[in-house]
Amino acid sequence: MRKTPLIIKATFTLLFIILLFYGMIQARAFLYPLALGVFFSYLLYPIADFLEKKGLHRILATFFTIILGLGVILGVSLLIYSQLKNFMNDLPAMKDQALKHIEGLENFLEQRLGMNSSENEGMVTSNVKGIFQSASGMMGSIFAATTGTVFTFAILPVYIFCILFYRNKFKKFLLLVVPDRIHNKVESIINDSSDVIKKYMAGIFTVVLILCFLNTIGLFIVGVKYALLLGVLSAFFNLIPYFGTLIGGSIPFLVALLTNESPQIAFGVVVLFIIIQFLENNILTPNITGGNVSINPFITILSIIIGGLVWGVPGMFMVVPFLGVVKIVCDHVEEWKPYSFLLGNSGTEKHSLSWERIKKMFFSGK
Repeated sequence: MRKTPLIIKATFTLLFIILLFYGMIQARAFLYPLALGVFFSYLLYPIADFLEKKGLHRILATFFTIILGLGVILGVSLLIYSQLKNFMNDLPAMKDQALKHIEGLENFLEQRLGMNSSENEGMVTSNVKGIFQSASGMMGSIFAATTGTVFTFAILPVYIFCILFYRNKFKKFLLLVVPDRIHNKVESIINDSSDVIKKYMAGIFTVVLILCFLNTIGLFIVGVKYALLLGVLSAFFNLIPYFGTLIGGSIPFLVALLTNESPQIAFGVVVLFIIIQFLENNILTPNITGGNVSINPFITILSIIIGGLVWGVPGMFMVVPFLGVVKIVCDHVEEWKPYSFLLGNSGTEKHSLSWERIKKMFFSGK
């Protein structure tokens, strides 16, 4: 049998990848709510399973679980909205304070460096004015965008209900479409994937909840206004691995830098988020989330960028557990094990840092 040339294989593979991503982008309004429904179903499954084991009918158990989840979301949304409303009311005063600081900085640069900004009121000042002017209409834009996608997110509870109710049916379907000889392998993949997603979803939301308290208390101690709003928003950005802390920490930093008389508060915010980042990376995430999704950092960063390009923020959030499932599938398929090795953390053990190796590097001569 004649082998297919490598260039033809590569061409068809590349064409398949292009069409796959094109289809995912074009159908994003349908696909990512469905994917979110799957992930949130795993998050809510322990509650539904608990109620069902207590004797409640599956329909009622699933219904009460979704009501509970919606209640939590509604409570958090109202809390953020009340804080955001006060924030928007104080926006004009914050704008004046920020412009005052920027003008002082421009005067300092003009005196020391001879920079003349009188022709256009200063480039930085003009940009800051534009930011605050656009911010006043931000709430309207957010609600307009939400109204435009109301069906997309209104259907999410329906997806969650159906996935939780038909969960055994979906598993049975997968076992029916594969040959009997690989039933054990497929069942192992299903069970391992379910376990990984459940633990990851529960772990990441537990970490975010803890960070809500840590961020809020820390910002309150530092002296940042709207500590609750900024702390909660910063914590929710941690749903995005690696980039979340940077994005979340930049918001209270900019608010503190532009609206407080002393730059020491902004410096305090930087120190606070360095400490919180250390606690999250070394204590919270390893002990709560653990190594459930054993994807190496390089692949994770690349996948987050691609997920953002394809599905925006939801894609950045969902891509990590999705890769965890892909790795599990590759682990169970002999021909795909090289891809599992590429995705995973193994293979760099001799170059990894540990406390024992650090002691040998610095204290071996003593």
